[in-house]
Amino acid sequence: MQREVGSLPLAPALRAKLVAAGFQTAQELLETGPCGLSKELGISKEEALEALQVVRQECHGDAARTAGGSGTTRKCTALELLEEEQAQGFIITFCSALDNILGGGVQLTKITEICGAPGVGKTQLCMQLAVDVQIPECFGGVAGEAVFIDTEGSFMVDRVVDIATACVQHCQLIAEAHQEEDHLKALETFSLESILSHIYYFRCRDYIELLAQVYLLPDFLSEHSKVRLVVVDGIAFPFRHDFEDLSLRTRLLNGLAQQLIIIAHDHKSAVVLTNQMTTRIGQNQSTLVPALGESWGHAATVRLIFHWDNSQRADLWRMILEAQRNEDDPSKNISWLPRCAASSCHSKCRRY
Repeated sequence: MQREVGSLPLAPALRAKLVAAGFQTAQELLETGPCGLSKELGISKEEALEALQVVRQECHGDAARTAGGSGTTRKCTALELLEEEQAQGFIITFCSALDNILGGGVQLTKITEICGAPGVGKTQLCMQLAVDVQIPECFGGVAGEAVFIDTEGSFMVDRVVDIATACVQHCQLIAEAHQEEDHLKALETFSLESILSHIYYFRCRDYIELLAQVYLLPDFLSEHSKVRLVVVDGIAFPFRHDFEDLSLRTRLLNGLAQQLIIIAHDHKSAVVLTNQMTTRIGQNQSTLVPALGESWGHAATVRLIFHWDNSQRADLWRMILEAQRNEDDPSKNISWLPRCAASSCHSKCRRY
C-alpha cells in the first residue's frame, strides 16, 4: 500500500493532478475515497472511481507478488485443483431440484448469477441463502455468515424472519428424530436472533455507492472471517440509467467483476448476484436475455435463468403443503420450508 503515486499506471495528467494535490502513496488515495478524490482533483466521481479501481488492483497485485516471493506464480497440478474444488462446501437452497442442478447447492469460491423476470423469486432465493449459509455443520451446512448488498430496496426483514423461523424448526425436528449430542448442542446457539444478527445488510442507492461498498468489502470480510456468502441484489439496477458513456460503464463493470472474483476466491465465499432481464430485438423475433450485455455474461461461474411455469404452479403448491404435513420422518421435508415461495423453488431453471 506504500507504493508511490508516480509509479501507478494512471494517465500522466491524472498523476500530475495527484502530485499537485499532495498525494504521495496509494494508501492515501484509497483512504480518501471516490467523493473526496473527486473534490480534491476537480474530476467527476466516475473518473475518481475508475482511478481507485486501478490503484486497488495494483496494490492487490503487489501484495500477491510479495506473498508469493520474488514475483513467482503459484504452481499446482490439475489433481490438486480437483481436490480443492471437491473440498469446497455448498450452501443448500432447500429446493431439491435446484440443488441437483447446482451439484449440491451454491458452491463456495464461485460466482452464481440468478436471472429472471420481476417476481420470479430472485430476491426470495437470496434471502433463503442468507439463512441457509448459517446452518450448523452437523446438519449439513457451512456454519457461516452472510453479507446482503441491496440496490433495489427489495430486502424484506419480515420474510427473512419467516424463513429463519422455519429453518430453526426444521433443524429441531431433525434433532428430535436422531437424538444426537452434536445436533442438540448446535441448536443451543442456532436461533432466530442468532440468524438475524449474522446477516450484514448494506443499502446502496446508486452505482457509486455499490462500487465503493464492493471495493471496501475485503476489509470488512477480514474483520468478519465467518462470512461465507456475499449477495448483491441486483447487480444491473444501478447501471441501467444515468450512463451516457457506455464504454465507461463497461470498464466499471469489468472492474466490479474482477473484484467479486477476488472476494470469492480469497475469502472462500459464495458470491450470488441477481440480474434483470431485457428484450433483445432480432430480425424476426424478440427474446428476453439477461441485462448488462454479452461481456458481463462471462463474469459469473454459474448463470441460472428462471422462467415462469404457470401450468404447474398450483400443483406444486399442493406438493409443498403435503410435504409440510409429513412429520413422521423429518428427513423427508429437507426440500421444503414453510411458506417457501413456489416462484423461487419451482420455476423452470436452466444452468449456463
